[in-house]
Amino acid sequence: MRVFVTGASGWIGSAVVPQLIGAGHQVVGLARSDTSAAALSAARAEVHRGDLDDLDNLRSAAAGSDGVIHLAFKHDMAFSGDFQGAADADRRAVETLGEALAGSDRPFLIASGTPGVAPGRVATERDGHDPDPALAALGGPQTRMATAELVLSLASRSVRSSVVRLPPTNHGDGDNGFVASMVGIARDKGVSGYIGDGSTRWSAVHRLDSAHLFRLALENAPAGSTLHGVADEGVPIRDIAEVIGRHLNLPVVSIAPEDAGEHFSWLAGFLATDRAASSALTRELLGWNPTHPGLIPDLDQVHYFDHPSA
Repeated sequence: MRVFVTGASGWIGSAVVPQLIGAGHQVVGLARSDTSAAALSAARAEVHRGDLDDLDNLRSAAAGSDGVIHLAFKHDMAFSGDFQGAADADRRAVETLGEALAGSDRPFLIASGTPGVAPGRVATERDGHDPDPALAALGGPQTRMATAELVLSLASRSVRSSVVRLPPTNHGDGDNGFVASMVGIARDKGVSGYIGDGSTRWSAVHRLDSAHLFRLALENAPAGSTLHGVADEGVPIRDIAEVIGRHLNLPVVSIAPEDAGEHFSWLAGFLATDRAASSALTRELLGWNPTHPGLIPDLDQVHYFDHPSA
């Protein structure tokens, strides 16, 4: 297939592209900078210059492809405080890509996140599809959930659409996400902390395993599929903090919930939320079997600790 990939040079995309090329697909990657273009060329992908705001450009690239994988998101805008603006831009891009593929039976995949459910329960692929009025006030996150449902609805318009939900951490060498942030906070504070009893959990996956799932979904997922790229169903936050403390030779301590915001800053809300999820239905549907190290064994490798600025 000739596959158009947005976010092709990002953390997930840079693993997806070689996975696709290695399986014999031709990749056309969206690049908004010279640096991204150079990375794509080095990976033997065709470069398509543009960004998420150039809707005509996106439409043209999608129309000329045999399938689309949408991984791009305006993280710089979101992290600067305008999450709603980033979510709105993502919605417009997805609508444009979907329109270009309507009636073609070609695959269209997007990345999303595993849903939060009641504490102590494990989310499955069947969860997270009913709108929650309580989330409406969250704006951007609610917009992203609605965008995922829009993609699934494209199955009724002859698009082989799939939503690949990824867990809070897609780990591996070079990860600058939540776990790297925990390492940085531990260094800064002089302790490796967790909130309360540390029993809240994160699901996790190695990014090379999630890249494999994107390829399998592109090739075989039925229209309207919700997929979970989850290898570790639920890793207690305390376990993560203990590994960090051991490697940095720091005490591992409980942070009271009322002090979590001051200690962890923006990360506090994520650490306090139980985000366990299962991928049993995805594995059965596509035969996906994660083979790379789980979060704790990967965290025990030196790459999370050999950069003082992590």
